[in-house]
Amino acid sequence: MIVRILGEGQYDVPETALGRLNELDATLESAVEAGDDAAFSSALTELLDGVRTVGAEHPADSLDESDLILPPADATIDQVREMLNDDGLIPG
Repeated sequence: MIVRILGEGQYDVPETALGRLNELDATLESAVEAGDDAAFSSALTELLDGVRTVGAEHPADSLDESDLILPPADATIDQVREMLNDDGLIPG
C-alpha cells in the first residue's frame, strides 16, 4: 500500500502494519473530535512516525497513485478535521 504524507513523500507500507496504524488513527480522530490540541499534536506525530517507521520510501521518480493520503506534520486540527471521513484517515 502506498501512503502519502503531504509535503513529504510516499511510503510503501505493508498491509500487516494497518492494524497498528488504525489504532494511531483512532487516537488522532478522538483528539480532533475532542478539540484537544495537545493530544492532537501528539497523535499526529505518532501516526506519521508510525508510517515512516514501518514504511519504506517510495521512489520519488515514480508516478504511482497513493492509496492513502495523510496530512503534513504541521497540519492544524481544523485541516485534519476536513480530511477525516467515517473511518478516520485510514479506512478499516
